[in-house]
Amino acid sequence: MPELLAKRRLDQPRATTRRAISFDPDTFGRVSERLARFLGTGKYLFWQTLIVIVWIGLNLSAAALSWDPYPFILLNLAFSTQAAYAAPLILLAQNRQDDRDRVALEEDRSRAAQTKADTEFLARELAALRLAIGEVATRDYLRGELDKLREDLKARPRKTKSGP
Repeated sequence: MPELLAKRRLDQPRATTRRAISFDPDTFGRVSERLARFLGTGKYLFWQTLIVIVWIGLNLSAAALSWDPYPFILLNLAFSTQAAYAAPLILLAQNRQDDRDRVALEEDRSRAAQTKADTEFLARELAALRLAIGEVATRDYLRGELDKLREDLKARPRKTKSGP
């Protein structure tokens, strides 16, 4: 029992003896997106259909090459394995696209908020300019006032200078 306690010291961290496989999640995500895009193309469906037809044809016609007889269990196993890997990769690609869409939506919202703030600022500035222009004497207003003064001056009797 004392030997076990000597090997397992609690005051020191354990030495890691396992080698962890490390991979870049972004690279893995990009590869899965490419694969998911490829799985949805007509090219992929064409080649898969061609392989299935050749597989079934060889197993039905060539008795000597019949490695997968009629119920085609090996072919079903291959399809199941493909589906087991394809579905999570497609979901991963969709999740990455959702994350990109969420970031783009947040950027759009912030841009829209900034645009709204800028528009409101410009509207306030425009209103202030309209008020300021409303208080400025216009040419027509000045002409009208000068015309009134001229009429007032004409209507008053002129005082003549009396000489000494």
